[in-house]
Amino acid sequence: MAKTVKTPLQYLGTGRRKQSIARVRLLPGKGQFVINGKDINEYFGEGTMKLVANQPLVLTNTKEKYDVFVNVHGGGFTGQAGAIRHGIARALCKADEQLKPELKKAGYLTRDARIKERKKYGLKKARKAPQFRKR
Repeated sequence: MAKTVKTPLQYLGTGRRKQSIARVRLLPGKGQFVINGKDINEYFGEGTMKLVANQPLVLTNTKEKYDVFVNVHGGGFTGQAGAIRHGIARALCKADEQLKPELKKAGYLTRDARIKERKKYGLKKARKAPQFRKR
């Protein structure tokens, strides 16, 4: 008879912001943070994007409790960081239901629905009109 290997429990969360979509996996671990196969410091470099992505973990004091593995695509760095934050918050809710009120109050579970406005005909962009000249 074949032995069955029990895999560690993992928690999944999908986060979205602007055009970015992040698929997040939380595994019990020591605080490793990997985005698209790279360490978070290598992916985002120095700046506020690392802070934004880590906010749910810092708020709930679970930074050293879980390893975070993220696949993210689309958009720019700001949108990707927001999508990662949203995905981590959702995965934390699945891991521990008692964290939900804290995350909800901080606004990390709310999907930011703002997207780019469509271009209208007769205009150069969504709202930018061509220069007007009387004569």
